[in-house]
Amino acid sequence: MSNNTIRVAAAQFHVGTDVDANLATVLRMLDKAAEGKPDLVVLPEFCNHLSWYDSQEHCAAVSVTLDGPFLAAVAKKARELSVHVVVNCTVVRDNGTVTGSSLLYSPQGQLIGDNTKQIYIGHENDFLESAHAPGPVVETPLGRLGLYACMDGVINEPPRTLALRGAQILCNSLNSFASDEGSLHVPVRAPESRVFIVAANKVGPLVPEPILVPVSEATGIPLKFLSGAGESQIVAPDGTVLACASMDREEVVFADIDPSQADYKRRADGTDVIASRRPELYQAISQDPANQPYPQWKGAAELAAAVVDPMAVGREGLREAASLVPQAIAGGARLVAVPPLLDADTIAADLPAALDFAGEVVETLRQCCEGGSFVSTSLPLRGEDGEPRYCALVIGAEGVLLAQAQVHRSVRFAWSAPVDEFKTLELPFGRIAVMTSDDSIYPESFRLLAMAGVDTAVVPLEPMEAWELRTGLLERSAENRINLLAAAIGSPLGQGFATALQRDFTVLTEWKERPFDGLLSQPELHVLPAGEKLLAVTLYPAAAENKEVSRNTDLVTNRPWKLCGPITAV
Repeated sequence: MSNNTIRVAAAQFHVGTDVDANLATVLRMLDKAAEGKPDLVVLPEFCNHLSWYDSQEHCAAVSVTLDGPFLAAVAKKARELSVHVVVNCTVVRDNGTVTGSSLLYSPQGQLIGDNTKQIYIGHENDFLESAHAPGPVVETPLGRLGLYACMDGVINEPPRTLALRGAQILCNSLNSFASDEGSLHVPVRAPESRVFIVAANKVGPLVPEPILVPVSEATGIPLKFLSGAGESQIVAPDGTVLACASMDREEVVFADIDPSQADYKRRADGTDVIASRRPELYQAISQDPANQPYPQWKGAAELAAAVVDPMAVGREGLREAASLVPQAIAGGARLVAVPPLLDADTIAADLPAALDFAGEVVETLRQCCEGGSFVSTSLPLRGEDGEPRYCALVIGAEGVLLAQAQVHRSVRFAWSAPVDEFKTLELPFGRIAVMTSDDSIYPESFRLLAMAGVDTAVVPLEPMEAWELRTGLLERSAENRINLLAAAIGSPLGQGFATALQRDFTVLTEWKERPFDGLLSQPELHVLPAGEKLLAVTLYPAAAENKEVSRNTDLVTNRPWKLCGPITAV
């Protein structure tokens, strides 16, 4: 281990309705964590009381104050154990409002960080006041720490703003029943900004135990999905999960990390993923959604689509694609995703030859587009201004209908002149967009597509890192409620896939097609089996209109736009 190595811990446990008992649990779990000699311990969200209240008065009565006995005991324990502690509670403020806030205590027992939640989910909005200012990035002997909680990490903006302001370690306190938080939303926040994540969730009932059964019967939610989903975890800047707890047991997990690794923001090709951002193009993200109505939704209820994998590039790949695409169309597909047929190294080695080959690819795929079907892939093209650009394409019987050139600069496509916008295309079945590999790693890219009313996106992908296929693109689809076709060049990093939006979506509303399964926002995932060359799927463009994950919590329009300044700062 390097001299900069520290040990971090995430503790998961159950919290009930007895505030004194909950405090005892918090102190006991800190003692348990101390057995592993950590420098930092992160605790779950709402440690003082279940997020379940009879009234505003009840919420205030079971909440804590910054100078009250609950937090004084936590501070004392941090001092006794000489450890940094992140605890999340509902806090009664001086003005009488109650906030859901993550609090960072130093090993001296001092409160050195106070971050209020920016986005509440469902009924939390009825009782808790959201943040009016961005949370702090706290300089500590361990490194620079940022705090956020649960729903603030289901969308990208709150953690992204912390990372852009220099945080090396993001501490996420959760109160979540959703299995896709642990498998998807928590881990993706690390590699998208190249930071460490320490996330602590709950286990056990998230509803007062005396009313568990009535609530289950009234909502149609099975009892097991009214409990915390666990999977507290620690994630490295490359997306590697260093430690992960169970889904249902009280537990503490540890990992030894070097926070300075979070200062290295470069991909394998040398691209700095922070310096290469285009904040001048992200301005709409920090503007009032009330003044940003979606275009009219026109998505079809269903769309037959396909992802193909020629398992080769160049002319051999083109010959295979010329066979697979008609096969997919004959099977009913109206939108077919084809991986890039030239890899980045091949293009860079002989750009003129690659540009010539691109014309052959376009003509070949154009001839495959019969019966109102369309094909997407990525190729180098020369623009009207004569500049060569790496483009994601939509090709129809008439030829190229949309050429989306790369927006963000990258080293491996250094020859590609960047453009300044993401375009959309109206097709008979909906509004689609296409995106190149090296644009898809930026959370802002997909956010802009969602705000433009895109219901289906295609990414012809040359993956560079495992997280892109494991969590990255899937999370983009989930976070923005966009159907997705990801056609990947064959590699050990993974296979291409498709995501189809769940039509039963908003929590605590009637679900007609599936029982509640514990997923908060993850769409149906269809992965191209290894060795297979064609994946036929049904997508649901019309489902993209519903982005309300729970009452008063829309994944896009309820983003904390007023606090997104760091994302759009030029």
